[in-house]
Amino acid sequence: MSIRGTLRVAVGLAMTATIALTGAFEAGAQTSPADGAETRASEQLLHYNHAYAVVDRETADAIENSDYLREFANFEVRTTTGGGLTWTGRYLYGAETYIEFFGEGDLPGADALYGASGLGVSTEHAGDLATVTDRLRDLGIEEPAPYRQTRDFGDGVRVPWFDTIRTTSDLYDAFDAWSMEYLPEYFADPRGNTGPESYPGDVSAARYLSDDYQDHQLRDVTQLHLGVPERDLATTVPLLEAGGYDVETRGNGTVVVNDGTTTIRLDPVPLDEVGLRGLQFSLNDATGTRHVEEIGRSTLTVGPGARAVWTFDAPE
Repeated sequence: MSIRGTLRVAVGLAMTATIALTGAFEAGAQTSPADGAETRASEQLLHYNHAYAVVDRETADAIENSDYLREFANFEVRTTTGGGLTWTGRYLYGAETYIEFFGEGDLPGADALYGASGLGVSTEHAGDLATVTDRLRDLGIEEPAPYRQTRDFGDGVRVPWFDTIRTTSDLYDAFDAWSMEYLPEYFADPRGNTGPESYPGDVSAARYLSDDYQDHQLRDVTQLHLGVPERDLATTVPLLEAGGYDVETRGNGTVVVNDGTTTIRLDPVPLDEVGLRGLQFSLNDATGTRHVEEIGRSTLTVGPGARAVWTFDAPE
């Protein structure tokens, strides 16, 4: 789920979160206390969960009405109420990752503009968000900004959904990045349709997402490429570092990270050039053919092999 509908509101509020700390070490590992602390300090705690992008109206409508996408992926157009606001997104779900689309004008204010985007990176073990917060302080972020997102399933009762941490409570220009941790109250609510724990403290996206991806080709998001404002990128880098990412900064300022499943590339660009550049997916099974699907001002190429590439053109 996206917190898209609450972003501009939430980051300006006084935010609170209650977070517990737990940790795990590799079974059988023999380390001194100092070695163990060093291992924990460098452990990958955050993983790509989902991203959203505001695309042009033609492409958004084509995505929403695509018969091919409904066959290719576990696809859904869903209206969600969270944090007291309501939004409608177009979703492609995988085993552990997903992508969410909005069209120009779908959201209020500047969030409705073409090119706005965001990135959610999530924990897999309950309490790891507290460690991320501590790491942010170690990196010089004196006041990480917490926010608790809720969801209303239609009865007016807000169910705790997930906690988030950002590096700043200031408004972003066009790209919002946050870390998140799903809450036990949400997993306990049968309306969430989540799965059982695979291990103690399991708050992973794999548990959160359904197994319906198995009935389609798309398995997971393996690459994400966005053009983002330089100021927003600067506030994102400490969050990635705190999450355990090995941040590669290229000569032109492009930031590239990889968590073992998904490679994220963020290019610093002027505000009038922001937006989604491309996606790559892994497939459940390799295909021996190549299929090209034009979807609005975008092109999805599936196969050959066990991957698909989706590229996006900027509006003229």
